[in-house]
Amino acid sequence: MLPPAVRALARNVPTVAPVPNKGLIAVTGSQAAEFLNGVVSTHVSPSNPHHSFSAFLHAQGRVLHDIFLYSQPSATGKPGYIIEYDNRTVEDVPSILPMLQRYVLRAKVKLRDVSSEYDVWAAWGSEKEKLWETERHWKSVRSGVFEPVWDAEGPSPWGSEPGVLRDRRAVGLGERLLVNKGDRPRAASTHDIGSESDYILHRILRGVPEGVTDIIPGHSFPMESNMDLMGGLDFRKGCYVGQELTVRTYHTGMVRKRIFPVMLHQHPRRESDTELQIHDVILSPHLDIRTHLQPATDGTPRPRPRGTGKLLTSEKGVGLALLRMEHVDAVMKGDAQLEIESSDGEHKTNYGVTPWRPSWWPVTEPESELY
Repeated sequence: MLPPAVRALARNVPTVAPVPNKGLIAVTGSQAAEFLNGVVSTHVSPSNPHHSFSAFLHAQGRVLHDIFLYSQPSATGKPGYIIEYDNRTVEDVPSILPMLQRYVLRAKVKLRDVSSEYDVWAAWGSEKEKLWETERHWKSVRSGVFEPVWDAEGPSPWGSEPGVLRDRRAVGLGERLLVNKGDRPRAASTHDIGSESDYILHRILRGVPEGVTDIIPGHSFPMESNMDLMGGLDFRKGCYVGQELTVRTYHTGMVRKRIFPVMLHQHPRRESDTELQIHDVILSPHLDIRTHLQPATDGTPRPRPRGTGKLLTSEKGVGLALLRMEHVDAVMKGDAQLEIESSDGEHKTNYGVTPWRPSWWPVTEPESELY
C-alpha cells in the first residue's frame, strides 16, 4: 500500500516501458556457469540454468555493478548467459567487460558485448503476474540482514523462459524483457506503452534502487543498498569476490542504513495542511539530507543527530534516499524531520523529505538510539 500522497503517481494498468542505460554481455562456453558462480554474489547452477538478480563486488565487499543474469543458451544449445548492467561510466570503476576478461584465465568461456543486439524493457500490471508473484517469506539474523526464502523444490523464482525474467526484487515489479534491437516486445499489443521515466517512477514507488546513481559503484555496501531484501546475495555459497566482508557483516555486523523511498514536499509543512502535498520536482542526485530533531516536551536541548542521508534518484516529487534507519524511525514517530537543500547557482530551496517503508518489506524492530 502506497502513502495517499503518492498513489496517483502509480500506473495501475498493464504497462510496458523501455529501461534506460543498459549494457549487455554474453557469456558462453561449457564452463559459463562455473565461471559466473565464482565472481557474482548469488549461486549460478551448472545443472539448473535459470535467470537471477545478482551483483559484482570488489574485494572489500562494496558493490561494483548490480546485474541481472539471463539464462540464454546458444543457437547450438550450449550453456550461456547474458549479463544486464548499467552502462554509464563511473570514474575509477573498471568497465565490466575488461574486468571479467581478467577473471577468465583458463576457463572455457567466451565474452562478447551484445548491447547492439538487444534492448531491455519492463512490463508490469498484467493478470498473469499473479500466477507467480507469491507471498514473501523471510529469514533474518541479528545483524538486521533479511533474505527472501523461496521454495527450494519449486522452479526458479526468477524464471527460465528465454528473454523473460520475473523481476522479484520487489512485489509488483513485473517482468524484464530482452527484445531484439529496435523491436517492441510482444506485450506492447496488450499493454500501454510507457516511457523510461514511467519505469523509473515505477521502481521508486516500490523502493527499488538500480544502477550507478542509486548503488554507487565502489562505495555502496550491498545490505545498505537492499541487495539482501531484493534477493541479490547468497550468504552460503562458496568463495566469490567480496564474500568475506559480506558474510562477516551477515554474522557479526549491523545494518544501520538502508535505501528508502521518499516524498519531497514543502519545508516546513504548513499547519493548515491536513495531508502531505508532494512537489513535482526532480533534484540532483547525491544531495545531503539533514535530520532535525523536534524539541523535547520539557524543553531540554537534544544533541545533533549522527550523520546525514543522501538523495539518490528522484522523479515527480518522489525518490530514493540512503538514510540511517534510526532517523527514519524518529521521523515516523514524529520526533524528527528530514530536510534537503537544492541550489540552481542563484537561489536555494529547501524541501522536506518524508520516507515510507514499502509494504512488501519484512517487519523490523525500530532502532532505539538517535544520537
